[in-house]
Order: sequence, then structure tokens, then C-alpha cells
Amino acid sequence: MLYYTKQGGDGMPGCHGADGLKTPELKIKICPECGAEVEMFSTDIEIQCERCGYTVYNDIQSCVQWCKYAIQCVGEELYNKLISAAKKTEK
Repeated sequence: MLYYTKQGGDGMPGCHGADGLKTPELKIKICPECGAEVEMFSTDIEIQCERCGYTVYNDIQSCVQWCKYAIQCVGEELYNKLISAAKKTEK
């Protein structure tokens, strides 16, 4: 369920689903190859495991792919990064 709020004074709808994208959160993931802990920010698409070099992917499921306010909400740079990553996973 989406909860819309007014952001700033511009009246643009916003949702709390994008909070982790606008303010990156540090998450600990487990490398599926060697079991080491890997630090990953919520905005990272992928990161290399420091122990074994395996590429660990972030499982970002984002409203950025469908929301008409996505560019205004998260900014053009992050929007392009996330859309590009989503297109790669579709192939």
C-alpha cells in the first residue's frame, strides 16, 4: 500500500517506498559464494565480495520502474542508474 505525502512546497506526491533510495541505507548481505558478510547500500546495484570477488547483486524492487513521479522523486542520476539495471535483468 502506498502512502502519499506532500513534499516540500511543490505539492508533488511522494511515497515512503522510495525513502531507502533517497536516503541510502547500509545493509549487510551474505555472499552466496563464500558466506562472507558484504556491506551494500540500498542504492547499489552490485558489489564485489571482498573475500572471494563474487559479484553480489542487490535485490532492488523499486517503484522507480513504474511511478510517473520517479525522476522528480529520486533524481535523474539515480533514476537512470536503476532503470538501466532493471533493463539488464530483463534480458
